[in-house]
Amino acid sequence: MRDVIVNIFNLSLEPQNFPAFKALVAEIVEATRQEPGTLTYEYSVSSDQRSVHIIERYRSEGLVSHIDQTFAPFAKRFLDLVTVTDLVVYGNPDAEARKRLDGFGAVYMTPFDGFTR
Repeated sequence: MRDVIVNIFNLSLEPQNFPAFKALVAEIVEATRQEPGTLTYEYSVSSDQRSVHIIERYRSEGLVSHIDQTFAPFAKRFLDLVTVTDLVVYGNPDAEARKRLDGFGAVYMTPFDGFTR
């Protein structure tokens, strides 16, 4: 799908912060669940609770509103608990989306072949 953006975030955190982070993520996930433009929003943690991955999949038009409206109220608490170590973006985000993603050090991968079912 050409109108879909996939973000994969890699985060680091201190294990003692995981319980607070997990509780915060539950709030963020519940808010994000209401977004019609969000197709996938999943968090996974390593066994030592030092690394978290987020897989996000949006209809292109849903990405900016997620960052500006849904995530913004949680951003400070979120970034106080974790460090974004990598962000890989798949798809063709527009200039407005790139402005937001660039702040996380995004690396953009442009699709050139393949399909999604």
